[in-house]
Amino acid sequence: MTEDGTKTFRHLSEILEIAKNQVSKKLVVAAAEDLHVLQAVLYAHAENIIHPILIGDSDKILELCIKNKLEPEDIPLLDEKDPEKSCEIAIDLIRQGEASILMKGLVSTAPLLKAVLDKDKGLGKNELLSHAAIFEVPSYHKLITVTDAAMNVLPSLGEKASIIENAVEMLHRIGIMEPKVGVLGPIETVNPKIQSTVDARDLKAMNLSGRIKACLVDGPFAMDIAVSREAALHKGIKSEVTGDVDILLAPDLNSGNILYKTLIFLANSTSAAVVMGASAPIVLTSRADSEKSKLMSIALAAALG
Repeated sequence: MTEDGTKTFRHLSEILEIAKNQVSKKLVVAAAEDLHVLQAVLYAHAENIIHPILIGDSDKILELCIKNKLEPEDIPLLDEKDPEKSCEIAIDLIRQGEASILMKGLVSTAPLLKAVLDKDKGLGKNELLSHAAIFEVPSYHKLITVTDAAMNVLPSLGEKASIIENAVEMLHRIGIMEPKVGVLGPIETVNPKIQSTVDARDLKAMNLSGRIKACLVDGPFAMDIAVSREAALHKGIKSEVTGDVDILLAPDLNSGNILYKTLIFLANSTSAAVVMGASAPIVLTSRADSEKSKLMSIALAAALG
């Protein structure tokens, strides 16, 4: 809880506790023949966070379980050796109400998202899907969200507004009701030659006019200004967002992905990430993510309700 009474979290374990204290969610894994995914899923199952359904090459899944002493005996396993077809089956189970969370296994992101975005058989809800990662950073006083580090390559102004809305919805659903959004750029003034600063100005205006709701948007901010009140005051910048930001909006996928992996590998951070904008949360982890991050991503998806 912050000084003004706004709910916030310091540790990802707090989100894990939310998931543990809710009714277990049904999670379906597409192409489940991935050791780290299986370990995270089975641990989450043992903690009664989820009831999983595994879809994939049953021979490979069982071989991995035997070699690594995993016990999936009471978990439904549907044999499908084609990863793309396993995505379609997983999505169909969600559409039928048999599961409420989708998780990516050993399948490329492209076919999974193609199936999700299918107009007739997919999980369409919003106009735009986006990736949002909540980080526990040892040097920061609360959890901080980075978006979009995985999906939208060079988002337009309207797409950036949707990315913010998806991240805000995610935080709302775990109880953070008025998140502060810092729109990142290299400088704090608007330069017509630097599109990220122009977009930051316009996103702030959209927030002030009520187009982007239930959050506080400000920027452009360089990274130091966004996360440090002292750095902001040193530059003469006064904002409710600086030094207390909840969401960092990256200008594009390049910068978002670099920030994501820098926080993991150089800042000793742990993350929990989901794709928002579909009718069900999607756990879309990367090779860079630890088993703990995969578990926390499952817990986050479950906590979203």
